Formats: sequence, C-alpha cells, structure tokens
Amino acid sequence: MKLFVGLGNPGAKYEKNRHNIGFMVLDRLERDHDFGPWRSKFQGAVSEGTLGGEKILLLMPETFMNLSGTSVAAAAKFYKIPTTDITVFHDELDLAPGKCRVKMGGGHAGHNGLRSIHGAIGEAYQRVRLGIGHPGHKDKVANYVLHDFAKADGDWLDDLLRGISDGAAALAQGDPARFMNAVSLRTNPPRSSTTAPTAAKATSPARAEKRADPADAPDTRSALQRLADKFR
Repeated sequence: MKLFVGLGNPGAKYEKNRHNIGFMVLDRLERDHDFGPWRSKFQGAVSEGTLGGEKILLLMPETFMNLSGTSVAAAAKFYKIPTTDITVFHDELDLAPGKCRVKMGGGHAGHNGLRSIHGAIGEAYQRVRLGIGHPGHKDKVANYVLHDFAKADGDWLDDLLRGISDGAAALAQGDPARFMNAVSLRTNPPRSSTTAPTAAKATSPARAEKRADPADAPDTRSALQRLADKFR
C-alpha cells in the first residue's frame, strides 16, 4: 500500500483556502477514481482505493496544518508504509499559480505542514508542490494562504486538479515524468496548428524583367523608325 497525503486545515471555514489545495486534490481523486467512503482514522479522514494497480490510502490530517505529522506517522506505522512510499500534496508559495512540481526528499522551506511531517517521519518522502503564487512580502503570507482562492483562479485551479487526477495512476506506479506530462496536457494543452496564409514570394528584378509584357515596355524608337516599321 502507498500513502497519498493532502495537506490542509479541517472545517468549512478553511475549505476553499489556498492552504487547503492538498485537501482539494484528495477530494478530486476520491471522486474520480471510485475510492471508498471517507472514514475517521489516524486523527484524519481516510479513503481506500486503487490507482494504476496500486493500493492507495488517501489521508487528510484533521490535526490542523502544523500537526500534520502526527496523523501521517500513525497511518504509516499502522500499514507499515515505508517513508519513500508516501506522497504529500501541498501548496507552494515559490511556484506560480497552477504550476506543479514533483520532488523527492529535501527541506520543508518553512511550510508548517511539511515541518511537522519532517519531525515525525523524516524527509525521505515525495512531495507534489502545487503553485499558489506569493503575495509579494513575507508579512503577508499567513493572511494570503488562509484566504480563499479568488474567482479568477477558478479556471487554472480546475485544470490543475483535473491534470493531477489524470496522472494519478502514473504517480502511484512511480512514474513522476508521466504524471507531469498528464498535468501539463491539462494546464498547458498543445495549441492547434494554424498556418498563416503564405505571402507571395518576392520576385527579383531580373525575373520580373523576364516576365514583363513587351507591350508594357516604353517605345524608344525614333519617329523615322516608327514610320518605317509601320510599312514593314
């Protein structure tokens, strides 16, 4: 079994917050891939199903963000899931809105949820970093992440969630490149090839001269020549 963790804060008050994009991902996976009903376990909400032939446990910690590690550690211990088989979906300030990156291991970059997980199970787990953009100054970060996504964010957010759902089986099978390709097809779909009308090729003066109608050329004959030509 593999463990997919979505980070967020419990309760309707936080449901549409930027900080809760991890919960949004798991909600989408549960709906799109016929996972079982949500149950309360491990101080969180869990749902079981399969992706790409792999048995997956979805976990949304309900301990609030800064204690997420407690819930993750309990689930991993119960099912004997290695740290390397854990994937955490979380908001990422350092990525532009709608961008997605997969990373194995590394630091927590000040993210309270990741900090808690680091403390509980170490850092050797996989993260799916979901860009929400940065408010521009560190003093604005707390207010920014705990506010709802703007209406203008709706389209890219939906594309991102759809792309993650499309590629979830590849991620479960340990193929992050194929997962990222599926996300990209939703967030950056290939444009249809439209060929602009081809402009007429420029003609060189020499060719133009060859094609010119002789009747259009200026008459340089003298009056005497013109009179003689008339009687030929």
